[in-house]
Amino acid sequence: MPVVVVNCKLGALAIMRSLGEQGIPIYGVDADPRSPGMLSRYCKRSFLYGYDEAHPERFLEELLRVGKEVGRTSILIPTSDETAVFVTEYAEPLSRWFIFPSNAPSLMRELISKKGMYDLVARHGVPTPFTLFPERLEDVEASLHKVKFPLMLKGIYGNRLQARGKKKMVVVHSEKELLEQYKEMEEPGFPNLMLQEYIPGGDDQIFMFNGYFNGTSDCPIGLTGYKIRQFPIHVGCTSLGECRWNEAVGKMTMQFMKAIHYRGVLDIGYRFDPRDGQYKVLDINPRVGQAFRLFVAEGDMDVVKALYLDLTGQKQPMIIPREGRRWMIEDFDLISSNDYYQEGTLSVGDWFRSFKGLEEAAWFNRKDLRPFFVMTGGLLKRIGSWSGKTIARRKT
Repeated sequence: MPVVVVNCKLGALAIMRSLGEQGIPIYGVDADPRSPGMLSRYCKRSFLYGYDEAHPERFLEELLRVGKEVGRTSILIPTSDETAVFVTEYAEPLSRWFIFPSNAPSLMRELISKKGMYDLVARHGVPTPFTLFPERLEDVEASLHKVKFPLMLKGIYGNRLQARGKKKMVVVHSEKELLEQYKEMEEPGFPNLMLQEYIPGGDDQIFMFNGYFNGTSDCPIGLTGYKIRQFPIHVGCTSLGECRWNEAVGKMTMQFMKAIHYRGVLDIGYRFDPRDGQYKVLDINPRVGQAFRLFVAEGDMDVVKALYLDLTGQKQPMIIPREGRRWMIEDFDLISSNDYYQEGTLSVGDWFRSFKGLEEAAWFNRKDLRPFFVMTGGLLKRIGSWSGKTIARRKT
């Protein structure tokens, strides 16, 4: 059965390789022809369509056209929050050409919104950091007596912040900095910022669960791991991580997803709080995450292969995690490593030792080199631009 991947960024490239190496025909849908997944040799055909939240019916027409051109029933895999919600909202017309896990649109909207997620986990007794959701600057000022610094200022919808050229989250250390950052980051007429307590500890205290939940919300594959480095440092995505089973995180996640009747691939992050010994939910991604290839079992099993086997009615193999397996995003980790070094938390020796157990990278694949070469070219341009600006500043 063919697979159609919507939104072909870095996670889609990993999907192309994971399934494409099994001989499965993969089609990509993205507005950018240079998106990583579109560059893969495993992408049988690219469709240059982009999702516009303001006009979802147009995207529906385009996807139905893709289904018709593929000419047979296909598995549909969205890789962004917005497209994941779109698929649930237009499940009935999409089912003419596609199959995919079934979820209630209301549940998906709750999961992609940090506010909705916070309310949902609270109802089910899952630990989460203390969080406030101000709707205006006056609410922030009125809440100052409730918070302690440092503090996280985060987007309720992180992708919306990023689309406006802002960071998804920042750490603030004083009342003055909080008010300044709030005024800088908030979107007029659309409250999209939250205040969240900062949990102390290193980046390696962030644990992740990746799993697949079938039609009865049972989990045939569930793997955990932790972050070693992040990009941007301390507040970003995994740039280097290790697959390592965490019983508390795995058990809590499986029980939670069963309780809310979630189906499909899940990427969820927790931070261990040494003050009370609890793992607290930071974010929930009800879709394939870009780091899913960090979480691999024996036989090269991952959550995308599990989804494919389940939706095509095939038997799931026994899952034996690849304990100690490490995975990285090359360009992100190069930049973040320098930042950790500059702040004095990463030595050259520790940097070399951190690659022990590294089995796979996001960009490099000897059977599929074009995405890596494109990334390398872009990285060299960024380094050249940065070096030029540095030299110019020194001369002045």
